[in-house]
Amino acid sequence: MNKPIGVFDSGVGGLTVLKELTKLLPNESFVYFADSANAPYGNKSKTEIVNLSANIIEFLISLDCKLIVVACNTATAAAINIMRKKYNLPIVGLEPAVKPACLLTKTGHIGVLATKGTFLGNHFKNTSEKYKDYVKIHLQVAKGLVELAENAIFEGEKVDELLFKYIIPMKNANVDQLVLGCTHYPLFYDAMLAIVGDNMKIIHSGEAVARRTKDVLMINKMINSIQHVQKLSFFASKDTTAINNIVSKLFKVGDFYPYVEIIKLI
Repeated sequence: MNKPIGVFDSGVGGLTVLKELTKLLPNESFVYFADSANAPYGNKSKTEIVNLSANIIEFLISLDCKLIVVACNTATAAAINIMRKKYNLPIVGLEPAVKPACLLTKTGHIGVLATKGTFLGNHFKNTSEKYKDYVKIHLQVAKGLVELAENAIFEGEKVDELLFKYIIPMKNANVDQLVLGCTHYPLFYDAMLAIVGDNMKIIHSGEAVARRTKDVLMINKMINSIQHVQKLSFFASKDTTAINNIVSKLFKVGDFYPYVEIIKLI
């Protein structure tokens, strides 16, 4: 089924998920939408997030996408159940990797960095509830990181200041698994690694989402088995330095840098 897969996020963070999708599904083409004009989603109401998600999904459907990946933890928590009822195509969402972290921990302590909206999601609550008797889950709303990523700031004094503030208390609490519950956060992986060293394993959901997407494509007989050159199309609701920089670094196809087109959605 040679139609593209639609992927969206509140901004540039979902590009970390898209990278994993392109690696696992080399015969699929993708359309990515970064809603940078409305980032971050973490401080918005559920109604706002549902409306923004619906607008983006309708745009992706207009481009003939066969499946939608919600590459945003906050949008998944707030809107995915509503979107699945509203639209007649498969929709794959994200969830923080709490389960694997709980299974991997040796100290009995895991940490989760996420937005407020992600922590309020039912799936996160239900998963955390299953392991609370065995694992201490340390939660931290990581304010400011999304804004830095959207401004193409991935290292330096501002980044280190926030990361030390959020991660050092977890390090002191004997956390050995650090879950990144926002797709923007893996963009700070190198800066985080400099802080945690060998004491913590950093986990994010990109590979798991790619595997789930492939599974859904196969189950629904939608997977494209014919080998062809992968096409990537990028759209954004706001012109940002970050998305152009990240796209150029992560998604170079031969000598071709995909062009980011700015689309204003109502």
